[in-house]
Amino acid sequence: MTQDLRLHYAPDNASLVIRLALLEMGVPFESVLVDRKARAQDSAAYRALNPNGLIPVLETPQGPLFETAAILLWLVETYDQLKPAEAERGAFLKWLFFASNTLHADLRILFYAGKYIDASQAETLRAGVRPRLRQHLGLLDAIAQQSPSWFSADKPSVMTYYVACMMRWMALYPARSDRSWYNISDTPHLQRILQALETRPAVRAAVKAEGLGATPFTSPTYANPPEGSAL
Repeated sequence: MTQDLRLHYAPDNASLVIRLALLEMGVPFESVLVDRKARAQDSAAYRALNPNGLIPVLETPQGPLFETAAILLWLVETYDQLKPAEAERGAFLKWLFFASNTLHADLRILFYAGKYIDASQAETLRAGVRPRLRQHLGLLDAIAQQSPSWFSADKPSVMTYYVACMMRWMALYPARSDRSWYNISDTPHLQRILQALETRPAVRAAVKAEGLGATPFTSPTYANPPEGSAL
């Protein structure tokens, strides 16, 4: 099927997950920069697409979509790609929503602690959430060891791309906070997935589009995008 899609993105933001999925599927799309430095996500035009003012938004013939997992699920169902076998759909869904509702939600606390607590207590809150993140990664590493069709190094899925991006961000952000708690070698089965993804054409295209560096998942560096800003 042919559809016109517009991805509203900022470099190295959650929109990266959607870009990777679209590239891997080979689905044509237009990318539209959301200038974070100019607070474009707070503009009336952007809030009309996503009243929460968060990135990404994917404009589709069915209207604008937001929330990363919702967009991924729509893409899977619409284009019938990067998805599990039907017998594994239940397991895929529960872990996709774990990635979104638990792992990603806790990452937001780590990155934006000042939005959840007084700024003077932000580091205390971050210190409290880091053990939770390590636990989440341990659970996902155990699933990766089982190598289901939707979460393995052999074949990418929307789940592998989602987790890979979050692990990238764990290694980099917050820029002025302790990140020694995260070590990719602690989760060797996830590490294998990230290594396999880095060789894929979709990842190389995203690296070029958003200035992500040669090893965006296994040894990431801060983005140097051709347009816009990650922060």
